[in-house]
Amino acid sequence: MSRCLRSSIAGLLLLAGSSAQAEIKGSAIRIGVLTDMTGIFATAMGPGSVEAARMAAEEFGGKINGRPIEIIQADHQNKPDIAVAIARRWFEQDGVQAIADGGSSGAALGVQELVRSNGKIFLISGAGANQLTDEACAPTSVQWTHDAYSTATAVVSGIMQTSKEPWFFITGDYAFGHSVEATARARIAELGGKVAGSVKAQLGTPDYGSFLLQAQASGAKILALNVAGDNATAIKQAEEFGLAAQGMKIVPMSFQNVDIEAIGLKATQGDLIVTSFFEDASPAARRFSDAFYARRRAMPSQIQAGVYSAVRHYLQAVKDADSDDGASVMARMKATPVSDAYADHGQIRDDQRMVHDLYLVQVKTPAESKGPWDFVKLVTKIAPDQAFRPLDRSKCSLVGK
Repeated sequence: MSRCLRSSIAGLLLLAGSSAQAEIKGSAIRIGVLTDMTGIFATAMGPGSVEAARMAAEEFGGKINGRPIEIIQADHQNKPDIAVAIARRWFEQDGVQAIADGGSSGAALGVQELVRSNGKIFLISGAGANQLTDEACAPTSVQWTHDAYSTATAVVSGIMQTSKEPWFFITGDYAFGHSVEATARARIAELGGKVAGSVKAQLGTPDYGSFLLQAQASGAKILALNVAGDNATAIKQAEEFGLAAQGMKIVPMSFQNVDIEAIGLKATQGDLIVTSFFEDASPAARRFSDAFYARRRAMPSQIQAGVYSAVRHYLQAVKDADSDDGASVMARMKATPVSDAYADHGQIRDDQRMVHDLYLVQVKTPAESKGPWDFVKLVTKIAPDQAFRPLDRSKCSLVGK
């Protein structure tokens, strides 16, 4: 029996056992979008994540079983202490039953500790640290969108199909950056490659010159720019240094459509990117993306699309269970496949990872692009069992229970 099937059965059993909780007790169904609203991640998350959550709520007519749906928002400034303080106030004073997005990994890990103790729902889309579904997993928290394992493994595997030359990492000095590099190093070693060196960069670093010089001096031929949030700065400066012209392949480890928009096709054309969502992944993805564009004048990032999907699935579970109790709702969520504009037959596993298809895409040349936000073309679809960390490698205490 597959792990996903066992997860579904476990969810159904938990659902049956929690029937006594089945009642919407709050005066409203309140979802808090906790994210980076004004900082370095705001374009990929921020106001767009709030809009995506509102779009999900609107699909239910703004209410469920007579209770209004309220979407509130807050900026945690990428600071874990602020994130936890906001989440605690929302849960204890403001009647919030679920938090969406989560923003950066450090902030999300702090909030996850809180929901582990209070049983509230945490729908993680922004944060990608592996710990969230590994040793720090929580029974009412789900990592929905991307993670370091799937991103790094797919990128390394794709690059090393054609090149076995040494790598150099410029890595963001935060939880997600550390997770990506550790996972990538492990995959490089598995495939017989080598890492010539690495350096850590603080979030918001304005000048990558010294790091780029170290990469040049290392003898590496593949430069992994592992600096989510600072991709535009790092890639533009790598282009100014002429590293590609000198034979070094520039590989952005975590890259989104908003990064391409900021940098331009000229500097990013030909790059291979792993994403969980792009507007032409399916007809449903295109419809959602066009509707989002009409409201935001930008296409949704994978994180924002993930917020829409997670909030939509949560609200459907609240409706089906007629409950806002965290355990009851999570049981329903795990028992129900995720099928929407973001994912087709996704499933929440025992480790609280929502598994779904990923896509290896290539950035188009300026000549290939047909207009604004027409940035990528599909190379291959990556099935969930090839994309995400196998459960038998998980340190999550919930696996097998």
